[in-house]
Amino acid sequence: MNQYDVAIIGAGIAGASIASEIADQRSVVMLEAEDQPGYHSTGRSAAFWTETYGGPQVQPLTTASYGFLSDPDFTFSEASFLMKRRAINIARSDEQLLVDQFIAEFAESGVAMTPWSKNEIGEVVPNLKPGWDHAVYEPDCCDIDVAGLHMAYLRDAKRKGATLLCRMRVEKIARENGVWAIHSGGETVHAKQIINAAGAWAAEVSALAGALPIDIQPMRRTMVQLQTDPESSPEMPLVVALDGSFYFKPEAGGSYWLSPHDETPVPAGDVAPEEWDVALAIDRFQSIMDVEIRSVNRKWAGLRSFSPDRLPVYGFDPKQPDFFWFAGQGGFGIQTAPAAAKLARSIFLDVEREPSVRSLEAALYDPVRFAH
Repeated sequence: MNQYDVAIIGAGIAGASIASEIADQRSVVMLEAEDQPGYHSTGRSAAFWTETYGGPQVQPLTTASYGFLSDPDFTFSEASFLMKRRAINIARSDEQLLVDQFIAEFAESGVAMTPWSKNEIGEVVPNLKPGWDHAVYEPDCCDIDVAGLHMAYLRDAKRKGATLLCRMRVEKIARENGVWAIHSGGETVHAKQIINAAGAWAAEVSALAGALPIDIQPMRRTMVQLQTDPESSPEMPLVVALDGSFYFKPEAGGSYWLSPHDETPVPAGDVAPEEWDVALAIDRFQSIMDVEIRSVNRKWAGLRSFSPDRLPVYGFDPKQPDFFWFAGQGGFGIQTAPAAAKLARSIFLDVEREPSVRSLEAALYDPVRFAH
């Protein structure tokens, strides 16, 4: 009882995806602190797949995930997780340099992108205010069915024999008789190896295990849903400010989802939107869209967790060889989930990589880079 090959701490998209990838080879338990998996980050995602999000060193993970997301094996899902959206990365009339830098940054990536004029922008973004004269168009951007993907991973992990235990907040980790003893409340789970997929709590988990002290910093991200007059068009693309100040996209019922793209450092925990950030999101939205805001339908906040170099951390800990990092996935953890989990599988199980992830540079994400 309560003895496993692998204990995965966290059952959001990170924990669920790696469980799905390894549960046919190891006995696996997922330890989730909340009443349900994905409560803090996965369930509060803006739900899009765009190759440039996260920068050029994250882009290969996103690109490598496309095939799985768009056409999953029928045993995993009978439907695609993607729906075409398109994106434009937009800049003001005096920000041509941002356009040039953005295109140069991804010049060798193979990402489909085209510079656009203000006339082309106006054709797809009705009610655009003057002054937004430059954009880079990404035709391949898609919406992601985040809940569907997460549930499919959990379902697949369960089918392969993984156990999910909720309300299991880890309080103590110790080595006992050569295995990990993970304590939560009055229960103890034993496992030969730990996978740290704890998201915003990843640094706390590593400290409990005596692993490398990588500062995985939780950041609050604010989202707002607005109803406007006129309403949003369902065909409108995702609109992203090249200066990093906002993004928005149309949502069901003629509303908009928008964010001020905030990254406020916060302690790991349940976060709520700050009124200042909501007002900032609305102000930035009004700087580009000539529409009347009729109501704020909903506002929420979620956690995005970044390592010091803003790249994810995948691999065995150099201090604790039976402790594996699968954390620091920023705001791109959903769109990179398939490739990240397949890459992690190959490292964790020491097996050959699948074709879709063979070209990825695993060293970019290895925790050893933080071992000073």
